[in-house]
Amino acid sequence: MSADETMSRAPVWRKVRRNSALMIGGGVLVFMLAVAIFAPLIAPHDPYAQDLTQRYLTPFWHDNTDPAHLLGTDHLGRDYLSRLIYGTRISLGVGFGVVCLSALIGISLGLAAGYFGGLTDMAISFLITTRLSLPIVLVALAAVAFAGASLTTLISVLGLLLWDRFAVVSRAAAQSLRSREFIKGLRAIGASQMRILFLEILPNMRSALIVVLTLEVANVILLEAALSFLGLGVRAPTPSWGLMISEGRDSILFDPWLTALPGGALCILVLAVNLVGDGLRDLTGGRLK
Repeated sequence: MSADETMSRAPVWRKVRRNSALMIGGGVLVFMLAVAIFAPLIAPHDPYAQDLTQRYLTPFWHDNTDPAHLLGTDHLGRDYLSRLIYGTRISLGVGFGVVCLSALIGISLGLAAGYFGGLTDMAISFLITTRLSLPIVLVALAAVAFAGASLTTLISVLGLLLWDRFAVVSRAAAQSLRSREFIKGLRAIGASQMRILFLEILPNMRSALIVVLTLEVANVILLEAALSFLGLGVRAPTPSWGLMISEGRDSILFDPWLTALPGGALCILVLAVNLVGDGLRDLTGGRLK
């Protein structure tokens, strides 16, 4: 790395360190990602193993707990800590999977609408308006109920429903960039449309798209938990936090930790992703104006 590159990156790193939201949210998110990746090494038990003789064991802060099950067990005697750890995989996997699919759709449509304009812009704007008029939760409920509850179906349905923000942001950015002098110069020398769109315009809107991506991940994680809670998301016995909250609601008066633990984990993860999004927005705010 050259001295000039080092000096140019140093102010960025100083801004990151001064951004407490980005540092805290990023630290928690990195920790959650590590837990998801190394779940088989961290989890003390098989999250699917049932032992009806060990049902409803209480967590470590209660009396008469079992040291082998630090966070107790559920109604089927499954280790709750292991299920929470594997639930991180489901939430992050669905979140990033859906966002990748929706970003691919939305950015492609937004680039085409903003750059070409005319009838293309009108048609894609109509699609965006139509999507915005649809209630996401109700449409997702109907689609998942019709196609069957599974992880693949859930990712596909949500990915096909949540592309509108990416389309709106990329359309506005493409409209702004297409009139810039360097784009006009590329057209004048005969550069192809694909090169202009994907090698020039798209890299110049990455800051705005990264912010949208982080905020959409948080939204998707909450939607997955809501659908799993209603029984139309991830199927049992897969350890999804939303499903764990649903399974523990019948015992909420006697064993509130069955809903409080996955609910707390869900809140922490969503808060961390939102903090990262807010931090990135503050960090790139000057370049987005």
